[in-house]
Amino acid sequence: MFAGIKEDIRSVFDRDPAARSSFEVLTNYPGLHAIWWHRMNHRLWMAGWKWLARFLSTIARWLTGVEIHPGAKIGRRFFIDHGMGVVIGETAEIGDDVTLYHGVTLGGTSWNPGKRHPTLGNNVVIGAGAKVLGPLYVGENARIGSNAVVVKDVPSGATVVGIPGRIVAKQDSEVSEQRQNLAKKFGFDAYAVASDNPDPVANAIGRMLDHMQCLDTKVAELCQSVNQLGGNVCDAVPTMNIADEAFLAAEREAAVQRKKAHEEFDPTI
Repeated sequence: MFAGIKEDIRSVFDRDPAARSSFEVLTNYPGLHAIWWHRMNHRLWMAGWKWLARFLSTIARWLTGVEIHPGAKIGRRFFIDHGMGVVIGETAEIGDDVTLYHGVTLGGTSWNPGKRHPTLGNNVVIGAGAKVLGPLYVGENARIGSNAVVVKDVPSGATVVGIPGRIVAKQDSEVSEQRQNLAKKFGFDAYAVASDNPDPVANAIGRMLDHMQCLDTKVAELCQSVNQLGGNVCDAVPTMNIADEAFLAAEREAAVQRKKAHEEFDPTI
């Protein structure tokens, strides 16, 4: 139990720049308190103590402003930022490393028994006020914008906004992973916004990260080639993994296609 609490506290520092100390997180984050209440209530629910589990979940709602049905299944390192107004239904299932902001509802659209609430994959982020309704599936690494209303399945890596929710961007998994790694290296991580969504600033930074990745890969290739010819341009020769080589090959192909298109437009070149 204590290991789980420590893991939850550590996960807060990765997702909330306002967190300053473990003691502050432990005492002043109602979203975490609601999750810890839920873990106890879920065990009671699974053991057959359903009335007691519902009663304690009601007390937790009074204290934290977060309503989580004790029947909901929640993975590791789940984080509810601010917390107030979050509602999670009985048959909801949440994967690992999921983040919800205040006012989010994981609700149902039917009064019939059975699976009525959403299933969230790992690393999903849902913005403030969003409603995800029905027994749908939200794929891994998906992003749902603030105040969106989602009533259909969301593919992995997609960004959804609007009422009703519509997909505005899909991430290429390989490029997305490289971009995220480079973003962490340079200290940039968009706050609940995917770097390839319609926000022009985030979009520009995302493209800069892609360009930096391409330049780093080309420099690594150049250093390796010069050193193979007997030179010594780098004390520590950068290495390229398979993903870097694939990224560079894709950049080369894109450059060839751009050149062909330009030549077709102006044959005199």
